Amino acid sequence: MEIEDGFKIEVVASEPLVIAPTVMTFDEKGRMWIVEMPSFMVDTLGTGEEQPTGKIVILEDEDQDGKFDTRKVFMDSLVLPRAISLFSDGILIAAPPYLWFVPIKDDRPGEKIVVDDKYAIGGNVEHQPNGLLRALDNWIYNAKSDKRYRRVGDKWLIEKTHFRGQWGIAQDNYGRLFYNHNSANVLGDYFSPGFGATNNNQRKVDGFNEEIVNDKRVYPIRPTTGVNRGYMDGILDSTSRLVNFTAASALTIYRGDLFGEEFYFNAFVPEPAANLIKRNILQEEGNTITGRQAYEGSEFLRSTDERFRPVSLVNSPDGALYVVDMYRGIIQHKTYLTPYLKQEIVSRDLQQPTEMGRIYKITPRKGRKSKVVSFPDHAQGLVELLSHPNGWIRDKAQQLLIDRNMSDAVPHLRTLINNPGNALAAIHAMWTLEGLEKLGSEDINLLFSNDDRHIRVQALSAMISISDETNFEQFTPYLDKMIDDKDDLAAPYIAFFAAEKMKTFDVDESKRLIFKLLQTFPKNNFVADAIVSGLQDKEETFLSGLQAHDIKPESVIYEKLTKVLNDIEKAKNDVNTKAAAEKFPEGALLYNQFCATCHGKDGYGIESLAPPLNNSDWVLGNKDKLVAIVLHGLTGPITVNGTTLQFGADMPGIGQSEDFSDRAIAQTLSYVRNAWSNSASSISDQDVLKIRNKFADRKNPFTQKELDSIWKNKGR
Repeated sequence: MEIEDGFKIEVVASEPLVIAPTVMTFDEKGRMWIVEMPSFMVDTLGTGEEQPTGKIVILEDEDQDGKFDTRKVFMDSLVLPRAISLFSDGILIAAPPYLWFVPIKDDRPGEKIVVDDKYAIGGNVEHQPNGLLRALDNWIYNAKSDKRYRRVGDKWLIEKTHFRGQWGIAQDNYGRLFYNHNSANVLGDYFSPGFGATNNNQRKVDGFNEEIVNDKRVYPIRPTTGVNRGYMDGILDSTSRLVNFTAASALTIYRGDLFGEEFYFNAFVPEPAANLIKRNILQEEGNTITGRQAYEGSEFLRSTDERFRPVSLVNSPDGALYVVDMYRGIIQHKTYLTPYLKQEIVSRDLQQPTEMGRIYKITPRKGRKSKVVSFPDHAQGLVELLSHPNGWIRDKAQQLLIDRNMSDAVPHLRTLINNPGNALAAIHAMWTLEGLEKLGSEDINLLFSNDDRHIRVQALSAMISISDETNFEQFTPYLDKMIDDKDDLAAPYIAFFAAEKMKTFDVDESKRLIFKLLQTFPKNNFVADAIVSGLQDKEETFLSGLQAHDIKPESVIYEKLTKVLNDIEKAKNDVNTKAAAEKFPEGALLYNQFCATCHGKDGYGIESLAPPLNNSDWVLGNKDKLVAIVLHGLTGPITVNGTTLQFGADMPGIGQSEDFSDRAIAQTLSYVRNAWSNSASSISDQDVLKIRNKFADRKNPFTQKELDSIWKNKGR
């Protein structure tokens, strides 16, 4: 391995102690809880994938020498488990289709409790929800999902949130979420995660699902011909090395206390297809976040070992960065495995071995040494840890105070709020009070007066959480002052509050604040979108009343509302889905299992991931062209209904997959051509076979230019 100067990487666990690890987390004792997925792609056919061989294991370093030496199986007989989160007296476990809460006693599982029986419905192992990040705001968020979870008493709450990412999710010191998909580097949110997902008519809310680092270049140290589309021009460079991300996995934002200040707010992204870990440097610019790669022509870590497969990264109790290495040859799921990659696998015997896995620890060679912190049983000691420089320690201290219901911590927490010399400690203290249900309006108003912008913004976020009809009026003088002061950092949060929450208590006061915001910030996209987020099914009425409130026509709110109203009008025609599902039941099932995870169940596509299919000229046009795309894939920018779109990932072809017969493809495309507002002729098995034979020798995905040339003047 080659690692950045000044750092070292060491193995802390390996087979047989850990086998095929995919994700991990630490408990307060410094033990690792690891998800093992040994049945994933043991060969190119995916033999035995549905076998219940998955496990949750606990590794412990009993002699404290830095190497983990004992293994305990907490739970076995799982089918492709994919996420865990330690919570209170138990653990959340995602094993499709369920999300379970499992009580823990003496490291043994109690009876499983179903939290969500539809946690992971449809898709394959590459395209199902995962993550289970317990965030700063005390909610649990996921990647590849639009749900968040929280336990109140004995009841689990499930709420809709923004759809985020593909594999892995992380937060920064202020609870903002970061994620990616396989061909992206870093995506994320500018704002706290609990807002802006309440208007189902609104397709995109500015400040969420933003591209933080648009540079997708990678710099492997070795030739990486074993990538799924290595045969295509532009995928590999002249030295046969991968050019751009193709398998970006579970990133993390470094929040430890070992690496030094220049590494704070850095996003580390594993790329198992290129056997490397990338470092990105992020920075705030007002309410936005931007980023850049740390190096040109090199990486933070890269390996000459083709089987080095870093699939997730985690912060840790000792301040180090830990790497989960699945360590195997095949990481591409069989659904998308190209003949080219199959040949690469065979030629280098990458199918074996599979019973392996490694956990690595990255630390500086000099300077601070990693050290595990002890978590006390008493409230005052845990509150003191909210000031710790290691973000993992702060998070765990907050969680333990809440999980143990330590109400005796309240005076100590208020001391941190009243004397916020440490901004991060004050923020954690505030959210701990919120989790204990002890946060009051007087606490929020005190923080509103703080000079630190992050403290004020977090107070606005918590205000939205605790406000009700008995206390919301206590906040409005402070909100008015922020607007009068033209605080554009606070303005979007005030807009979310007024539009989404305050309207349930006092409609008139909500409108007053909304129009005051629009008059003060007429060009602010974030404010406008935040307001629209609270206007479901009232967009037209609101638009017609803008001029009466002296909102000038050049205000961006007109553009935002018009866009939503146009989308609503389009959706009125989406009435064909039920009939299409009845006529093509196999196609409807396959679409929802495999296609909807990228294109959306409503066919409108997913931001940064895949284009719309509903009312698409590609879908409704030449059926032979559509079949060709599904069989062989599509790459590059495309023009849909006159608009050119560029996505980080290619459309993969499934023509070589044994899982999809000609009939299955015909049924799925017939469903797509007749669902939502679509209405077009069906596609037969013979139509698929004809195109399969026509391009029998083809390996590359199509480009739009090629398709237009082949079917010139025959319609899209």
